[in-house]
Amino acid sequence: MGTVYKETYTKPLPPGAEVFTRKGELLARWKDAKGRTQTARVTTPHTGKNAGAHRLVLEADTYTAKYRDGSGHVIKITTGCRDESAARAVLSELEKRAEHVKANIFTADQDAAADYQRVPLVDHIGSFENHQRAKGLTANRIATTKQRLTRLATECGWGRLADLSATALERWLSDHRKKNMSAASHNGYREAAVGFANWCLRTHRLLNNPFVGVPRADEKADPRRQHRALTAPELLRVLAVARIRPLAEYGRESVKLPPEERKGRRTWTKAPLTFADLDAAERDAREALVDNPGLVAAMERRGRERALIYKTLLLTGLRKGELASLTMGQLDLEGSVAYATLHAPDEKNRRGSEIPIRADLAADLRGWVADRLKTVRTEARAKGEAIPARLPADMPLFNVPTGLVRILNRDLAAAGIAKRDDRRRTVDVHAMRTTFGTHLSKGGVAPRTAQAAMRHSSLDLTMNVYTDPRLLDVVGALDSLPAMPLDRKAQGRRQRATGTHAGSPLVPTLVPTTVHSGTSGAIAGKASDSSRAIAELLAVFKNTGNVVRKTPVSTRDNGVLQMEPTGIEPATSSLRTKRSPN
Repeated sequence: MGTVYKETYTKPLPPGAEVFTRKGELLARWKDAKGRTQTARVTTPHTGKNAGAHRLVLEADTYTAKYRDGSGHVIKITTGCRDESAARAVLSELEKRAEHVKANIFTADQDAAADYQRVPLVDHIGSFENHQRAKGLTANRIATTKQRLTRLATECGWGRLADLSATALERWLSDHRKKNMSAASHNGYREAAVGFANWCLRTHRLLNNPFVGVPRADEKADPRRQHRALTAPELLRVLAVARIRPLAEYGRESVKLPPEERKGRRTWTKAPLTFADLDAAERDAREALVDNPGLVAAMERRGRERALIYKTLLLTGLRKGELASLTMGQLDLEGSVAYATLHAPDEKNRRGSEIPIRADLAADLRGWVADRLKTVRTEARAKGEAIPARLPADMPLFNVPTGLVRILNRDLAAAGIAKRDDRRRTVDVHAMRTTFGTHLSKGGVAPRTAQAAMRHSSLDLTMNVYTDPRLLDVVGALDSLPAMPLDRKAQGRRQRATGTHAGSPLVPTLVPTTVHSGTSGAIAGKASDSSRAIAELLAVFKNTGNVVRKTPVSTRDNGVLQMEPTGIEPATSSLRTKRSPN
């Protein structure tokens, strides 16, 4: 038989409380904030952190029910009732459910789910947020998921778990699609709702997921933000602007505002920077700040850092958040192949990777690290502190600003590069990753190697999403096809002129034949190298039971691959990389 009662708890005596004894019981008397006299029992603990100190003994405002559930376990649960008769009615309902579980009318899961129905939905969302944090998800993803769930709960009228409804979610999504919500946003809200309901299912808060049947939107049929790749000349312009613009901002010319743009006494403004007058603006800034060399040095350092941030993004394929997570201790710039170790919690796929760094970028980073060490040593010397031998391992490599998108927009405007092209494709920070993938393909890098460099889970993502087709030389590829004249006489003249014959295949022979004595030394060397490479490949197949491995061979097996700078396209290496969905 269950019971209801009010829980008791203790708290310190209020300031000025009077302790006295009445009928052998220790009591305390004090005045509350409204001046009313209050009296309560006093206890003196003999153990614990409060041993020997008087403490008030107070009762909870609401009743607690104590009973045995269907499995025979003693359960204590707050009823939320201030009235005893109402609390006993809640207890009676709980005991009835326990009897149903014993009689197999309810399952234990159904009984557990019923307990959660009284909890406000906002509390469940808070618990789900704690679950995501324990999983190690990024703060941005946790905040986005919480914002979406809170918005859905508010606008769909969900106050408790019992209110969750696929019909309400589908109606909400349909209404917002009519208001121009993108397919990607549609799927993001759906994913948040489905993920939350799946978690409720695993924690026995729900018996089923009400959102399973809610359809996804077709993102390919509704692309809202397609990125375009920057061309090589555009890349050079952006890097030049990023390096100079922080200082050049102080040398902009003052111009009068048009009458329609004047507000109050504001009649002047600074002329926008253009690529043509960037050098002149820098000279004017140096003249204007001749008495403030510290500011000039700070702006030069900021410009150098921004240009390095852009270059690192362009030559590694790192995402903005991944680059911001890199610290000095994650760099290895002194080996034959420089690389950065991306920790699993900081990578999108949570697996961790070793990111190869091209030789010219490694040289730039070494100079950046050396200059920062020099600055740290100068500051330590000025403060009378110990001179560090190296930079702290946990010091961030770059101070990646949160407003990097806005900064890039200003750099693009100063460089004369349109934010959107005629196809409505945009340039933003993530477009640098698209630029990285596009120039890999444009440079002739094998698709599987490009996929490994991009750390993608599928080749389709690398080739179709992160490759801008406009930069690919399709016309040049057509020129590589064999000539096919319809005039047989012209065909014969061409064969005699080129030494070809009608039986020549469209594709060159894969395995080179034995080099004859008439072959030139250069061609012979190439054929010999190819033959050796194929022989080594066949040996690998023989030693591995004719199984072709899908993952790239690591440098731990085959040594370190050498990389040479090849223009804007980074050379690839066989450092271990792991793939992510996008």
